Amino acid sequence: MYDVACVLLFMLHVKSVLHVDHSLQLFSLAFLENPFSHLIDTLPCEQCDRLRFFNPLKLHDPRYDALPLSIRVLLEAAIRKCDGFYVKEEDVLHILDWQHQQDVAEVPFAPARVLFQDFTGIPAMVDLAAMRDAVAKHGVNPNLVNPECPTDLVIDHPLPADLSRCATLNPPSSDCGGNGAPGHSSHPKASHQGDQCGSQAGCSRGSCKDPPPSSGQPAPVQIENSPLLCPFHRQPVSEVETVVKNHEMELVRNKERLQFLKWCSRAFRNVNIIPPDVGTAHQVNLEYTCQVVQERNGLLYPDSVIGTDSHTTMINGLGVLGWGVGGIESEAVMLGQPVSLTLPKVVGCKLVGTIYPLATSIDIVLGITKHLRQASISGKFVEFFGPGVSQLSAPDRTTIANMCPEYNAAVSFFPVDDVTLNHLQHTNFSEEKLRQIKTYLKAIKLFKSDQDQSEDPQYSEVIEINLGLIVPCVSGPKRPQDRVAVSSIKDDFRTCLKEKVGFKGFHIPQDKQDTLVPFLHDGREYNLTHGSVVIAAVISCTNNCNPSVMLTAGLLAKKAALAGLTVKPYIRTSLAPGNGMVTHYLNVSGVLPYFSQLGFQVIGYGCATCLGNTAPLPETVVDAINQGNLVACGVLSGSRNFEGRLCDCVRANYLASPPLVVAYAIAGTIRIDFEQEPLGVNSEGKQIFLADVWPSRAEVQSIEESTVICTMFKDIRARIEKGNTFWDSIECSDSDQFPWDFKSTYIQCPPFFNQLARDPPSSQSIDNAYALLFLGDKVTTDHISPAGSIARVSAAAKYLQSKRLTPREFNSYGARRGNDAVMTRGTFASMKLQNRFIGKPGPKTLHIPSGQTLDVFETSERYQRDGIPLVILAGKDYGSGSSRDWAAKGPHLLGVRAVIAESFQKMHKNHLVGMGILPLQYAEGENADSLELSGKERFSISMPKNVSPFQELTVKTSTGRSFRVTALLENEMDIVFYRHGGILKYVAHNILLTRC
Repeated sequence: MYDVACVLLFMLHVKSVLHVDHSLQLFSLAFLENPFSHLIDTLPCEQCDRLRFFNPLKLHDPRYDALPLSIRVLLEAAIRKCDGFYVKEEDVLHILDWQHQQDVAEVPFAPARVLFQDFTGIPAMVDLAAMRDAVAKHGVNPNLVNPECPTDLVIDHPLPADLSRCATLNPPSSDCGGNGAPGHSSHPKASHQGDQCGSQAGCSRGSCKDPPPSSGQPAPVQIENSPLLCPFHRQPVSEVETVVKNHEMELVRNKERLQFLKWCSRAFRNVNIIPPDVGTAHQVNLEYTCQVVQERNGLLYPDSVIGTDSHTTMINGLGVLGWGVGGIESEAVMLGQPVSLTLPKVVGCKLVGTIYPLATSIDIVLGITKHLRQASISGKFVEFFGPGVSQLSAPDRTTIANMCPEYNAAVSFFPVDDVTLNHLQHTNFSEEKLRQIKTYLKAIKLFKSDQDQSEDPQYSEVIEINLGLIVPCVSGPKRPQDRVAVSSIKDDFRTCLKEKVGFKGFHIPQDKQDTLVPFLHDGREYNLTHGSVVIAAVISCTNNCNPSVMLTAGLLAKKAALAGLTVKPYIRTSLAPGNGMVTHYLNVSGVLPYFSQLGFQVIGYGCATCLGNTAPLPETVVDAINQGNLVACGVLSGSRNFEGRLCDCVRANYLASPPLVVAYAIAGTIRIDFEQEPLGVNSEGKQIFLADVWPSRAEVQSIEESTVICTMFKDIRARIEKGNTFWDSIECSDSDQFPWDFKSTYIQCPPFFNQLARDPPSSQSIDNAYALLFLGDKVTTDHISPAGSIARVSAAAKYLQSKRLTPREFNSYGARRGNDAVMTRGTFASMKLQNRFIGKPGPKTLHIPSGQTLDVFETSERYQRDGIPLVILAGKDYGSGSSRDWAAKGPHLLGVRAVIAESFQKMHKNHLVGMGILPLQYAEGENADSLELSGKERFSISMPKNVSPFQELTVKTSTGRSFRVTALLENEMDIVFYRHGGILKYVAHNILLTRC
């Protein structure tokens, strides 16, 4: 098997060279190698006669017409990429026989391109840069290490919400060397109101007691007749200035990371770096990199994408097949290796009925989520069809597709139809390109008409959803799947207060459930109680791509502001659009000033509050929450609401549509019945209800059609293509190998290739291991590898302090993913981690030989110094949550050899295998408790030389007890990766073998 793998990678290398230097020869050679070259056809279009494509209809096989359209995409890719090595003829036949091979056959999928955002892209590129160094040490040309698959990397994550409407965080000092994130709240005291800014850095507009500049707009930047505040002494700051200052701080803070990415854009071939301040990866994927149909060297084929985030699935809303894989797997795809997947079952989701007027796309998403979650569709493809599909706009579809990980589907696929083409027409696709897309997709039967049910394929099963029965809902307070009708949220929250601590409960005593805590803010007294809203965020990615949803929120804000309603000034409000396109259409539709008037300032473009990058709450608010042990609330229009994700002191977090975020911010509490209670009372004493300010669907659609669609996409494309002056000004090296700066605290050469040899280890057995951690159920990747701020008492903080950085310069774990020293110390550093060895939350564990309680990192260091391997014991759903490669890389560097759990989240399981960590699953019905494991035993696991997929193994303990587990190595490629110590070493080993 090992020799075969070497041959396979050698073929990859040969193809890589051909692709780079002789692309035309490769095109011809591919046809000669491909046993399906007789399927090549010419596009039946007068203007496109030079274009060719593989036509599956020339197989003359009736099974093709019965295939779901998403499976037809897999089939086309397999036919086109069939070379007898990575993709074999039998793989094509298996896909064609999908009706009998679903959930049985393992097949390869070679996507058209790979998508990274910077949080996952930087460590991936760091690994490739380190691999260049490793092969160069063996005399191999480092330029051989290049992506084979076209790769897009979008810089979208390094955006903390430094500035917002009420208060700001201090910007980094001018000599902080590119570092700078606040470690404390900078909410000004009342006594500062009349202070002079003088020559304070970052405040250049004179005295803070100067009156704010006048404006002809209806209070576009003022809240309750008070000016916005500057970073230091409460200086008025305009919304545009807020965006600019946040962007400038981002550039300063992340200079080293941006320099590295600039080097990558020059050093690596086939890499497209999208500069910062353009938008999120998924938005750029939709609006810029997505082609629906790709053309390369005169060959047409369906666009498809593999990304490093679970929400890559958003692109399926445009009929482009795509999903998220691990950052480690994506590196293998970059190098030309296909993704391996079990041929999935496909659930046909038939949409019928007429959408309820007050339901937004988020309500539709959550309604579909409920139905599909009940249907047990984990790991399956979902494909939408039926008469109701045509009622959903392209933004509606992408929003639904974006949320498919929340109902555990692999993808949610909307085939291309006339709605898709109409959308593309408004996104600056030329008439020739649209004609080409439609002609090609019709030629291979990938174009769908939901009016003709005779075209419906055969699905594994069909679920019917009546869109007219879906009503507005929110999800929370701790998990996305806990969906509650808005009409029931008040009663549901009271139930949550009294229930025992769990997925929904907070266990607040009956006599404390109506606690009222007064506090002062800006010289005025307010009250907080359980359910008070303290964070309200309309954030990027999940909703902001949808004009109708955002316009509904903006129109609601406009009507509320004109009715005299306001938002309490202590509530941390923010608007982080997916990109400038959103700001553009909110502006041209005339609603942006009213967002601002209610406090929802545009803070910048990228992931902010959704990643926990929330500007700190006022100290008086935090004190009031702590004083009353209050269950304060955050409301956000995102996709994740795990406890403490927004802020440690905010225990209840609800996912809601953007208009409901605005509504709850105005109400100031989650404990409200909108039908019976007013949002608020205006200055005239009039009660204003939600029904008074909620815009009609017809009103929203009218504005969307007349002012939004025709201009917004042209604008965003122009922004990307024009470039970024900040990005253009960054200087970087022209060398083939990256010049590592060993003083850097952002970018360091990782140790993954230390002592790299030509041959893989001869044995993978694990002898006398200790358990590093003894964990329970639902350990998320946020627990394993946090992406938020770096706590001052953490091991990572101690390391950064040793580098003479102050807490305000720490930045976040996400920003430092290119430094293994920080990320390893940050592994299992979550303050929410529940370790049964310790009995209380926090990043501590037991060093079993000494009996000492230490930081997880320090404990690992001791074990590794003594040459002792480590395992982790866990419960159900280990590794759930966001895709995070360092949730596997970190344990690998901590010395973890295996994770023994009741079940794994699939993507994280793949990450573990990709880093050479063995995922072991207890036998059905068994767990650590039923086996009476204390966790303090020593564990030995013998691996046979010829491991089979899903091999059963025996774990022996030092107490004499043994138990059976299943090694979750699903296929031959998993086994190869594990034997080599992970994907990266596999690639490096084989480059050495083929070139040395």
